[in-house]
Amino acid sequence: MKFLIQVLFTIVLCAILQFFLPWWTVAIGAFVVAFLFDNKSLPAFAVGFLSVALVWFGVAFYISMVTDSILTTKLNQLLPINSFVITTLVGGLIGGLGALTGSLFRKL
Repeated sequence: MKFLIQVLFTIVLCAILQFFLPWWTVAIGAFVVAFLFDNKSLPAFAVGFLSVALVWFGVAFYISMVTDSILTTKLNQLLPINSFVITTLVGGLIGGLGALTGSLFRKL
């Protein structure tokens, strides 16, 4: 239950931060939530990864639907991997590392 609550808090905070601030602030949001919830390193990384990956996937999907997939189609021609996969993995890594840093900083 703590895992799901932490995921929801991270999703909400990171979505709000990303709406108003630059892309890298999602790492700060994941850091803050992981710092407030006292988790071990691996669960903190998992929460940050899952949360930010879902946020970035949602934003990329929304932009793709609004623009009729113009950019997505061009990226899929350049790269052999779906652009949603790349976006989700990059966002997940940023969030996971931010949350891991927050968890380790709390232990410090």
